[in-house]
Amino acid sequence: MSKHSKIGQKGEQIAADFLLNKGYNIIARNWRYQKKEIDIVAKDGNILVIVEVKTRSSASLLYPEETVNRRKQEFLQTAATAFAESEPGNSNFRFDIISITLSGEHVKEIVHFKEAF
Repeated sequence: MSKHSKIGQKGEQIAADFLLNKGYNIIARNWRYQKKEIDIVAKDGNILVIVEVKTRSSASLLYPEETVNRRKQEFLQTAATAFAESEPGNSNFRFDIISITLSGEHVKEIVHFKEAF
């Protein structure tokens, strides 16, 4: 497994734990629709939350959340619609980004952007 993949998996676990600690219910992780993937699908009360997790080392030039461009947003919207259609009663959803910056093996910063787009 590449270093990039390991960092991504570690970030997704950190994000899932973060959401659980905030009272969210994790419904799915790495949910796929065609070639699109949702990192985390969670429930915040009765709202379905589509979470994109971005993890970077502190040496990166961009903030993690800056890498969620218009194309990625459109992919997530398509996948979210497919997920909502597959799970009746989940038509009310929002898109969040969890941005994680690591310093070595430790979390330097975690920022949760609710209703990111």
